[in-house]
Amino acid sequence: MDPRSTPRPKGSPAPPAGAAVSRLTDYDLHLFNEGTHLRLYDKLGAHPAGPDAADGVCFAVWAPNAERVSVVGDFNGWTPGADRLEVRGSSGIFEGTVRGARAGERYKYRIRSRFGGYEVDKADPVGFRQELPPATASVVWDLAHDWKDGEWLERRGERFSRSAPVSIYEVHLGSWRRVPEERRRSLTYRELGERLVDHVRDLGFSHVEFLPLTEHAFYGSWGYEPTGFFAPTTRYGEPQGLMALVEALHRAGIGAILDWVPAHFPADGHSLSYFDGTHLYEHADPRRGWHPDWHTMLFNYGRNEVRAFLGSSALFWLDRYHFDGLRVDGVASMLYLDYSRRPGEWVPNEQGGRENLDAVRFLRWLNESIYATIPGVQTVAEESTAWPSVSRPTSMGGLGFGYKWDMGWMHDTLEYFRHDPVHRKFHQEELTFRMVYAFQENFVLPLSHDEVVYGKGSLVGRMPGDPWQKFANVRLLLGYQYGQPGKKLLFMGSEFGPWREWNHDDSLDWHLAEEPMHAGLTEWVRTLNRLYREIRSLHELDHEPPGFEWVDHADHDQSVISFLRIGNGSPERVLAVYNFTPVPRASYRIGVPRDGRWELLANSDDAAFGGSGAGTHGPVAAEPIAWHGRPYSVVLDLPPLGALFLRSVG
Repeated sequence: MDPRSTPRPKGSPAPPAGAAVSRLTDYDLHLFNEGTHLRLYDKLGAHPAGPDAADGVCFAVWAPNAERVSVVGDFNGWTPGADRLEVRGSSGIFEGTVRGARAGERYKYRIRSRFGGYEVDKADPVGFRQELPPATASVVWDLAHDWKDGEWLERRGERFSRSAPVSIYEVHLGSWRRVPEERRRSLTYRELGERLVDHVRDLGFSHVEFLPLTEHAFYGSWGYEPTGFFAPTTRYGEPQGLMALVEALHRAGIGAILDWVPAHFPADGHSLSYFDGTHLYEHADPRRGWHPDWHTMLFNYGRNEVRAFLGSSALFWLDRYHFDGLRVDGVASMLYLDYSRRPGEWVPNEQGGRENLDAVRFLRWLNESIYATIPGVQTVAEESTAWPSVSRPTSMGGLGFGYKWDMGWMHDTLEYFRHDPVHRKFHQEELTFRMVYAFQENFVLPLSHDEVVYGKGSLVGRMPGDPWQKFANVRLLLGYQYGQPGKKLLFMGSEFGPWREWNHDDSLDWHLAEEPMHAGLTEWVRTLNRLYREIRSLHELDHEPPGFEWVDHADHDQSVISFLRIGNGSPERVLAVYNFTPVPRASYRIGVPRDGRWELLANSDDAAFGGSGAGTHGPVAAEPIAWHGRPYSVVLDLPPLGALFLRSVG
């Protein structure tokens, strides 16, 4: 329903005009036009003018090419011109106070451009809440919340550091669980706080990463086409509900990461595109302002005010919602002017190259600003190319992110597992190549939502072999992920192995979780998280070359690889051994660096995990027989499609 069809109730008094109660100082305007203001959410948008409802609401919006701006909403019967805003000097910001407005009422900005008579109603770019889609108005909202997670905030930096055991559970909030008796309604933020926290804590993940929760008109975009850069989607409840969910995670010792999308925005008429009758947020030239694949608008990172808008959005979620990190989506599409474009469809930079220098400057400034302003948080880049030093400090020429997704590992590893085991000996380099570059960035190893959609199938469904072999392959895959250096990320559902690929319109198939093979996989994930958390050698040097040593990567014929994980200054060593075929390998000798006893930490083929019970199941003693270039060796029975983890104890 068009909000303009819902006027103020008949008989209500007309709101009296009020003098502007400005929240914007001249210094604010200077910082905004300079592109360095990081807290626009305290200045722009809709804010109560005083402690009483009668004080009204202060509105402020950037529309430098507007001839006239007024606020229309429930408080004035959606009457254009009833509450006009005044421009502040040459800043391009229009502001004013509407005495009759109050929290909970809907509004938009009626903008009349100076060019061509263009007139449009726009949602508030800095609005804190929007109507439930498909309705598009903004909602006046107070973000006050009595936070009780101070203890977590003081220590969260150490929980997300390079030496910490960071394992991330990636969640699409609308399809994690639904309520069958209510026509499969999605859970609310508050309902999730009661269920998601227990599930994640039980499995032992350190963090939850939410697919984008900023408001979006098209649900099928999963949030990756944002229309509200300061508004959490209303599909799951009010803003304080999301705050309560983040707080519940924190009080359970679990971090919260938000997937944030600064790469593009949809061309929806109520949103940012052509905002004041000009290409204000986007480039006017479609070769720089239009994405040919996504049919969305691309931000103009060279415009100071756009930089301040995006920087403030990033800081907003870390500041007001206490998120511990931002996973920044689509970084590659930001960095390259020719991204997904043919020759002639893009414009070189001033140096004649393909790099988007404005985006590079923006990302460096953004990361510097976040780390300098909010203690203990991290930024994570989804960057799929070989752009150098994405997760290196800007002082060293890097982009300044804390971490980077290792997309190459994800694609190579899943391609390897796609092969029938009889052919894997010809493709072992797909597994081992990663170690050529593994320490060039601070990598997160993702098995993400992107790999279980668009016909790819679920992790279990895409594996070769019969059902038993499929589950054994997934246990092996996860064992390999957790053994490799790098932080870990697993998409929801993969912990119990649904047969169907992910469907954002449906709940996960939780009814499968109690079946033996599925429950065994869950127990394996729980065990991997426990080992990763408790054993320093498996996480302390995730991003340092001394933390990893190959034992043998050349046994192509038997498709076996083995390596050591090493802690920081600790004599402890963890030996990881993987058999990528369904053929058990009895009495398989592997070189080790020291004598004494090697304790078995985990065998993925254990019956508790749904396995056959084959392979080594107890401690083994090293023998003074040189092997693999090492002075000692152990003899192991390798389970079929299995992973073994052993630790030196003597």
